[in-house]
Amino acid sequence: MNDQDTARPTGSSDGRRGGIPKDATVLVVEDNVSNFVLIARMLGFLNIHCEWKTSGYEVVEYADTLPRLDLILMDIRLPYEDGYGAMKKIRASDRLKNVPIVAVTAEASQEQMDKARTSGFDGFLGKPLDPDKFPDQIRRILSGEPVWEIPYEER
Repeated sequence: MNDQDTARPTGSSDGRRGGIPKDATVLVVEDNVSNFVLIARMLGFLNIHCEWKTSGYEVVEYADTLPRLDLILMDIRLPYEDGYGAMKKIRASDRLKNVPIVAVTAEASQEQMDKARTSGFDGFLGKPLDPDKFPDQIRRILSGEPVWEIPYEER
């Protein structure tokens, strides 16, 4: 566990539960309903509130309405505006620029992970997400530890 605390300006870090800030909020940007439901249930298991957006389009405007935002889980392949375009807009927002953005994609390869890293994402979780690993991955991310993982290595 990383002892460094990288608290986000949009919320208080008082009352942490195993690296998870009290009243943590995660914005899930995912166009597939089944994938969102799985992520929402896993976040619910961690007592993390989540919000949902189905596209990168207007994600900054939506995120600005949230009183607190600790993490954005961003699918890469989205309708209207992909995850890379949405991430650039979020980084340009004074209020949201320090919120960690983790790429979550079925295009889970070393090449895609490297592209996400050089594009400015704070982490990478390849699909399919592992329900056994996901809670620890989220705890690590919310504690400020970068998580870059694909479910299996391409050969």
